[in-house]
Amino acid sequence: MKQTFYSLLAFIALSACSSNPTTENESENQEKAWVSLFDGSSTDGWRAYNGDELPPGWVIKDGELTYDTELGLEQDYTGGKDIIYGAEEFENFELYLEWKLPKGGNSGIFYHLPEGIPDAGPPVLAPEYQLIDDEGYASMHDLTSYNKSMGETENLDQLQDWQKTGSDYAMTPADQSQVELNPAGEWNSSKIVYTPEKVEHWLNGKMVVSFVPQSEEWEAKKNSGKWSNAPDYAKAKKGYIGLQDHSSPIWFRNIKIRKL
Repeated sequence: MKQTFYSLLAFIALSACSSNPTTENESENQEKAWVSLFDGSSTDGWRAYNGDELPPGWVIKDGELTYDTELGLEQDYTGGKDIIYGAEEFENFELYLEWKLPKGGNSGIFYHLPEGIPDAGPPVLAPEYQLIDDEGYASMHDLTSYNKSMGETENLDQLQDWQKTGSDYAMTPADQSQVELNPAGEWNSSKIVYTPEKVEHWLNGKMVVSFVPQSEEWEAKKNSGKWSNAPDYAKAKKGYIGLQDHSSPIWFRNIKIRKL
């Protein structure tokens, strides 16, 4: 009986030892799967949307990719200032980045963004993970007429939930019970996970949005809201990652992605 018992213990110990390398290898492989889109030292791969180089104002400072509004205004430039990682298009992915905004700041992250569509820019073509100063934006910008145009009837001078950080802009509002947003001037982290079965938006480690792309519910929202007259909105199933210029300073760091 004792011999059987000790043999069993030895088998369990051997099994545990043999499983550790597999777990470690899987973890290592997952980490290797991440591809850096911005490591703080180079803007390789980044360029203007429908352009060949970065627009004026987009620079690296202190290891951060930033839009400097003063630099952007100093030069004679008439093109759009939204930028994309133009080295590769992505289909199913997990994107992670860190960002911060000033008081009253506004920006966004585009994905599945196509190029070359006449008379159409990123906002009417691609889904947008909203980045905005939830607390301070309304105190510095008049939202009343815009909210009226969107069919809102209450709190017209305030950001609506579908306009707040983490939302799939004008489509799926961020779950405010899960939102823990650091104040303007402090770093936040965001993650977007896209698969045909489900899209997730994460903010500071918590999932704040989840929806099924191209589902009946999704189509109903698209056809009854802001994008009802945007036939190419979210039509592409593969495209570029983009960062929005909204005439506001913005800082990004640690931008990385992995294919799913």
